[in-house]
Amino acid sequence: MQGEQIYVVALGASTAIGRDAWSSAAAVRAGITGFAQHPYMIDTAGQPMRIARAPWLDIDLKGLERFQALLYPAIDQAIEVLLHSHIRLPPIALALSLPSPRPGLATDFQPRLLRELEGRYSKTFSAVSVFSKGHAAGLLALDVVIKKFRENAFDACVIAGVDSYLEPETLEWLEECDQLHGGGPLNNAWGFIPGEGAGAVLLARYQIAEYFRFTPLAQVLSAGTAFEPKKIKTQTVCVGKGLTQAFHGALTGLLSDTKITDVYCDMNGEPYRADEFGFAAVRVGEYFESLSNFVAPADCWGDVSAACGPLHIALASISAYKNYANGHTAVIWASSESGERGVALLDMTSGK
Repeated sequence: MQGEQIYVVALGASTAIGRDAWSSAAAVRAGITGFAQHPYMIDTAGQPMRIARAPWLDIDLKGLERFQALLYPAIDQAIEVLLHSHIRLPPIALALSLPSPRPGLATDFQPRLLRELEGRYSKTFSAVSVFSKGHAAGLLALDVVIKKFRENAFDACVIAGVDSYLEPETLEWLEECDQLHGGGPLNNAWGFIPGEGAGAVLLARYQIAEYFRFTPLAQVLSAGTAFEPKKIKTQTVCVGKGLTQAFHGALTGLLSDTKITDVYCDMNGEPYRADEFGFAAVRVGEYFESLSNFVAPADCWGDVSAACGPLHIALASISAYKNYANGHTAVIWASSESGERGVALLDMTSGK
């Protein structure tokens, strides 16, 4: 039924390679990287740490203020189409994707951010839900949001995510965990580039999109979630069972005789993630035109953890709207270090 269809109708982003979703997507497509040396953080090999940071933010801007400087512009961009409308707005929900607790993240970070959000957007959002699960958080949020749409809990929702690994204590922790990428003979070639960013996508029910005359960028078909007990930083061997389960959950929305043509994921150079996807791919490969032709934007804007879900949805939507997608169906997947797995399925014919 058309009334049950959910569309991506607006986007927002702040990344190391762009101050909105459209410029960030253009940079990813062009293969532009935002990698640079940290101005003062030195690794154990005596080299400046490599990071991907938003260049318009002062490196000394830290903590909650840095997260806000990334998040607020992304949300503002995503809701701009609503604020400029002269029609009374429907109730809008906000599902917020945040990092899991870790060194460098204050213990009161989440409640403080929520208080600030409530003060800034009290007239915009009728309800706020938080998913503090890192990489997969945005897709976990999407799974819940789809269910809420079907329960008629709301007609429109913003899914937003924000993260920054650039706190000095966080960078030192990453190096202690042997996850910090470096190119020298004493560095870890299999680590990742710590990044930062925020993404936001406005989702609307069919009737709302039509009433407000929004241009649908993509249709959200389904989402799947699961938990992988054999996590990174343990002595266990992950063979992708959790990710496979999440894939199967999302693939229930795949139309018959249709194959997935576009893949966006949070692979960041760590062997754990590549191995996990390899094992899962063996089990779900029949649903894909090509499993090796994927987009891993961490190659451009670094690992953005909790921001990656909405950012990847934005990339897929823009690729469809600008006609450079490989086909009509995209899948987005992400894996959290705490074990959560998320997969989303998009129909990208809506904006064409």
